[in-house]
Amino acid sequence: MKAIGRHIILEMWGCQNLDSVEIAEQALRDMVAALDVNLLDLKVYPFSPVGVTGMAIVSESHLVIHTWPEYGYAAVDLFTCGAARDPQDALAVLREHFQPERIGVMEINRGQMELPEYERPHTEPIPASQSDAHTSAPAPAYSA
Repeated sequence: MKAIGRHIILEMWGCQNLDSVEIAEQALRDMVAALDVNLLDLKVYPFSPVGVTGMAIVSESHLVIHTWPEYGYAAVDLFTCGAARDPQDALAVLREHFQPERIGVMEINRGQMELPEYERPHTEPIPASQSDAHTSAPAPAYSA
């Protein structure tokens, strides 16, 4: 069974710096670098009276931070597809920027399915007596 993507859901309690747009933006940029993903867009929005939401759209999916400073809590989603990435690299960044007292981690494999290996159809070699002929049988069709 293979999965198309990996979704890491992080809950962080007892955090610092949760009301800073600048720190949330830098944390997202540092996670992009640590996970070696390709940044397409990044937005961070402040909320009133407190809190921020930030999202990095990456070629490989997205990274999101939502904060509740009044509770010392942050929710973080890391959804990547393609090459496997180590979420510990992102955790190190989050620990540096938010200094959580406790982190909860959940992982979901997204798009789990049986993916058949691609195989080329078997074709018979053309006998030497026919190799100079200008007519040949059509190539076999692929079926889904």
